[in-house]
Amino acid sequence: MSSIFGKLFTLTSWGESHGKAIGAVVDGCPAGLEISEEYIQKFLDRRRPGQALTTQRKESDTVQILSGVFEGKTTGTPISLIVENNDQRSADYEQIKDWYRPGHADETYDSKYGFRDYRGGGRSSARETIARVAAGSIARKFLNEKYGTEFNACVSAVGNNALGHGTWDMGHDNSQLSTLNSQLRKSEDSIGGIVDLTIKNPPKNLGEPVFDRTEALLAMAMMSIPATKGFEIGAGFSAASMLGSEHNKLGENHAGGVYGGITSGEDIYCRIAFKPTPSISQLQKAKNKNGEIGEISIKGRHDPCVAIRAPVIVESMAALVLMDLWLMR
Repeated sequence: MSSIFGKLFTLTSWGESHGKAIGAVVDGCPAGLEISEEYIQKFLDRRRPGQALTTQRKESDTVQILSGVFEGKTTGTPISLIVENNDQRSADYEQIKDWYRPGHADETYDSKYGFRDYRGGGRSSARETIARVAAGSIARKFLNEKYGTEFNACVSAVGNNALGHGTWDMGHDNSQLSTLNSQLRKSEDSIGGIVDLTIKNPPKNLGEPVFDRTEALLAMAMMSIPATKGFEIGAGFSAASMLGSEHNKLGENHAGGVYGGITSGEDIYCRIAFKPTPSISQLQKAKNKNGEIGEISIKGRHDPCVAIRAPVIVESMAALVLMDLWLMR
């Protein structure tokens, strides 16, 4: 089971949703970069549970730097980060441990490995993204200081409710979303969403023209985030209905800042689609290990829309990709 991302700037992610902690080991970071726990914490706070419109699980997600930083600067050695889990309720999953939750990886995990952690999904839980955000904060700081690169993601749509590009992220009040959140909780259901990502001032000449194409690696990174079901860059799928003369128009950036797999220095624009949270408390038909069909209700505390906490995760994965490509260049 691979838990390593990147070639030269690497993230090794470890830990489970209901284990003692979640953590990351970052290798390949150049020495001399100023990094502090307070800096990393700012990004972890953006994905932290227990906030408005999210799961009611209460976690501080407090990060500790265990290695790789001395007197506030990176040493060039592996940076080890840890965030303890303090509010697990594993008993919520005891009654359905023999059932495969609809829309989850339960059955495929059992089929592939012959064993699974049924407490909140184990490694397949979105809580694993703590490691990505912590590691991504380091990559984005290096790129920002060297090139002024900025990573900005926001929720642009929830279900059929378009919010507009650049309008919403964690910490902002939105009455439309608050109303929708209340409705979903009452109906014991969930909904999907779309996250827009803009990378401003990306370094030029990143990426290769064949397999290590920038857009290919960004797509892989985004599709590795739990609950993602779609990725597009630039004009994306709408490019299929364009004329060449329209798509090629200078200044329109329909290519999304990447040509032949190589960054041009223009803004990189992507969109990522997230499915509805599969953990809902409505009664659903499910299969057990013996192939029998029954009905289950998934208890516990879950996000009514996983896209709500996704912007900082999307930004972090993009930063990891560009940092790795920078080192490869």
